[in-house]
Amino acid sequence: MKRSVLSLVTLSMIMATSALAGSASTSNTNNITATVAPKCTIGAFAIAFGSYDPFAAAPLDQSGTVSINCTKGTSGTVSFDLGANASGAVRRMKDTGAGTNFLTYEVYTDAGHTTVWNAVNTVVLGPSVSKNTALTATAYGRVAAGQDAQAGAAGLNYQDTLVATVTF
Repeated sequence: MKRSVLSLVTLSMIMATSALAGSASTSNTNNITATVAPKCTIGAFAIAFGSYDPFAAAPLDQSGTVSINCTKGTSGTVSFDLGANASGAVRRMKDTGAGTNFLTYEVYTDAGHTTVWNAVNTVVLGPSVSKNTALTATAYGRVAAGQDAQAGAAGLNYQDTLVATVTF
């Protein structure tokens, strides 16, 4: 009989301890963090001049749209190099045939063709209102009139490649 009473007392203490443990609690404040760094991306653009007439008195003008996307609140500065076929500071398109003929051209920041767009004369776009909203600028291209351009039997195509860079 002694034995069964002792077991009953032990069982009662275990139940009392379990009931008290469920009513106590503590809390802790935890910091959850993330960092968003400024970032911009730049899309490809083109200026297609079309047919050039060496006898025309007026230059051949065309434009293209430069587009960047930046993180919200970030501005981007867009610059151009001189192109793959430059001679000194002169931008040139090279014929796609023999590759020995050139047409000079320039890209400007303004419709009046007064400010050359390059690594020094840049365009600042932004700040961005959303990474999903493109920031754009127009690149104004001009092929000077009166160049003594080489033509092929079926016409000769000229091209150049500019590297556009966005700094943020």
